Amino acid sequence: MQNDITATSPKQPIKVASLKKTFRLFRYVKPYWPQFALGLLFLLISSLAGLAFPKLLGNLVDPSSSTSLVKGMNKAGVMLIAVLIGQSIFSFFRIVLFVNVTEKTLATLRQTIYSHLIRLPMKFFLERRVGELSSRISSDISLLQETFTTTLAEFIRQMIIIVGGVVILLITSPQLTAFMLAILPLMMIVAVVFGKFIRRFSKQVQEQVAASNTVVEETLQGILNVKAFANEFFEIARYKQRTNEAARIGMKGGKFRGAFSSFIIMGIFGALVAVIWRGVAIGMPTSALLSFVLYSLFIGGSIAGLAEVYTNLQKSIGATEHLLEILDEPAEDISPVTAIAPENHLDGQISFRNVSFHYPSRPDLTIMNDVSFDVYADQKVALVGPSGAGKSTIVSLLLRLYDPVNGNILFDGKESSSFPLSQLRSQMAVVPQDVFLFGGTIAENIAYGKPGATVEEMEAAAKQANAWEFIQRFPLGLDTVVGERGIQLSGGQRQRIAIARAVLKNPRILILDEATSALDSESERLVQDALDKLMEGRTSIVIAHRLATVREADKIIVLDKGHIVEEGTHNELIGQDGLYRTLSEMQFIAASS
Repeated sequence: MQNDITATSPKQPIKVASLKKTFRLFRYVKPYWPQFALGLLFLLISSLAGLAFPKLLGNLVDPSSSTSLVKGMNKAGVMLIAVLIGQSIFSFFRIVLFVNVTEKTLATLRQTIYSHLIRLPMKFFLERRVGELSSRISSDISLLQETFTTTLAEFIRQMIIIVGGVVILLITSPQLTAFMLAILPLMMIVAVVFGKFIRRFSKQVQEQVAASNTVVEETLQGILNVKAFANEFFEIARYKQRTNEAARIGMKGGKFRGAFSSFIIMGIFGALVAVIWRGVAIGMPTSALLSFVLYSLFIGGSIAGLAEVYTNLQKSIGATEHLLEILDEPAEDISPVTAIAPENHLDGQISFRNVSFHYPSRPDLTIMNDVSFDVYADQKVALVGPSGAGKSTIVSLLLRLYDPVNGNILFDGKESSSFPLSQLRSQMAVVPQDVFLFGGTIAENIAYGKPGATVEEMEAAAKQANAWEFIQRFPLGLDTVVGERGIQLSGGQRQRIAIARAVLKNPRILILDEATSALDSESERLVQDALDKLMEGRTSIVIAHRLATVREADKIIVLDKGHIVEEGTHNELIGQDGLYRTLSEMQFIAASS
């Protein structure tokens, strides 16, 4: 498990490469481009209408422009009302269109990221934590929602006001405009410098929030352990540390944002005072000076507003980079399984040929070294050995959660890689020691083995798994909610639900990974009976610490430190002076003491 997320490396200001990455997201807008373009048109019209206000207000106080259209109202007043109404209407439709496009786009983006995420190989999840990935889909996409809905529109509107306002000012008084814009280069330099720090702190805050989400996710998933070890206050302190760190970074970034905004405000209002003084000095008419000052305020407000827009864009670019990191990860080549092609049907024969393996994250630690064995169709083969011998790794390799570093794995004499991944896995089922149940109903968990199964099929599977006797005792039967990870069921009940799920899947190859090791005697008897029925007529790979449960296996493979050290039936191995006999005697002594 990787360490908690840290954010100590400095981030660079917005670069062309970062913007190119961000623009990749616009392909998700493409299906809704007509609505988006119409929204941009409405934005352009409402922004241009806003530029008419200073001029019309200047005309309103100009005695020479007081031509009456209606008694008591001059031309400028009527036009002001018309522009105000028009701007309100266009702004309303612009917001509605942008929100509609944003919601549809982000729904597509969420679906794309989740679909890609769930298809990533296991090595990706070894290096990431659940809370971090959850934060990517929730908080990072929420930042993009603000960008598409508000930030982008504000950026365009403010740029129109700045450019359009400067053009109008140049037409009104080039001399006074040049005087006012003298401060602009300095403000732009300060914006670039502050932007570097603002982006760095924004990215760090996002990463710390993701780290705090990881704490919440892990704590809630392991709430039983938290309470059993009385570590509530330890977890509270851990979460407090992460959130305090996010707040500390946010407050530090706030100082830069505050200093930037203060500088902009001081510069803008200082420039306005100077402009009014200069305008009066050159004898500019009051109405023209009022319009000039109002345009200057509009431009100044937009420049100041760009600081907030810039900050939001920084956050969005950071969020985009995180999301694209996920999308750029190569996914497994899987596809929906509607029907299995005849050439891909498994007969059940398995061969390992000189297989060696180490986990991608630990290339220095060899888990399996030159392992070879055969399993024939419908055979029951047990894998036994000390912890860390490589038994569970064999299961991962069979399911192609990982591929061997060296050697070959064959199914029915064909390379495992020659089978479509989804079709290969769909013909195998695993009943693990630590059963994971989804938080829905018993029916939903059983039907996970065969989505769309009928109630009759689920009931038959539950009976074969010795689960029906306790299911029917619940008032809601199959509709009983099992709770988070099946917390409302006992270990034996969860195990039998998992077996019913496997029964419904009807796999050609069945893998039992320590399926009875954590159960009491009565539960073990019921589960073992269900497993015996499930193993009939199919190839079964059984991993077991309790050697009493594998005495009837057709073959027992004994592993130690990544090597096969013995192979044979129970009677053959118990007669040899080897590891199997040693393990069997140790368990017999432990059971009798």
